[in-house]
Amino acid sequence: MSETTPAPTPTRSSPPTLIQVFIAFAVISLSGFGGVLYWSRRMMVEERKWLTAEEFNEAYALCNFLPGPNIVNFSVVFGRQIAGTLGALVALVGLLGPPFLIVTFFGVLYAYYGTIDSLQRMFAGVAAAAAGLTLSTSVKMLQPLLKDRFGTSHVMALAAFAGVGVLRWPIYWVLGLLIPLSIMLAWWARR
Repeated sequence: MSETTPAPTPTRSSPPTLIQVFIAFAVISLSGFGGVLYWSRRMMVEERKWLTAEEFNEAYALCNFLPGPNIVNFSVVFGRQIAGTLGALVALVGLLGPPFLIVTFFGVLYAYYGTIDSLQRMFAGVAAAAAGLTLSTSVKMLQPLLKDRFGTSHVMALAAFAGVGVLRWPIYWVLGLLIPLSIMLAWWARR
């Protein structure tokens, strides 16, 4: 009978200092354009080894159930685990501080230089590109609806468009009316 060696247990490094926690979350926030899940896992598990993969998954799963953005919840949960309330605050400031300063800096620049014609034309181009992306995403999301036979979902989509886009009602009013109505219609159609 041959003996098998047990699988190596995941290694963890020693707990980080508050400065290390701050720097780690600052780097995550500055690296994570378009999402920070990849960067937070890479930092916490692979590079710094402050958490095992299982611990990271458990903490992130918990953060999915808490209200608010997952990474904000994760920073608070991780920081609190490391150094209590002070650790949670340090991790949160590390995560939110650098982007806040950058946006504030660009806001101040815009306040002083926002009326320059060439800058206004550049912003018009960026706004047009953003509008184009929104429209293309809307068309892609509409395609499955167009394949179906005209029915309740089409009426709900048209009602939402009419309420928000044409009548300019607040989206919360439109959703507050259409969500219960669509649930009721779906329930009635299955009876």
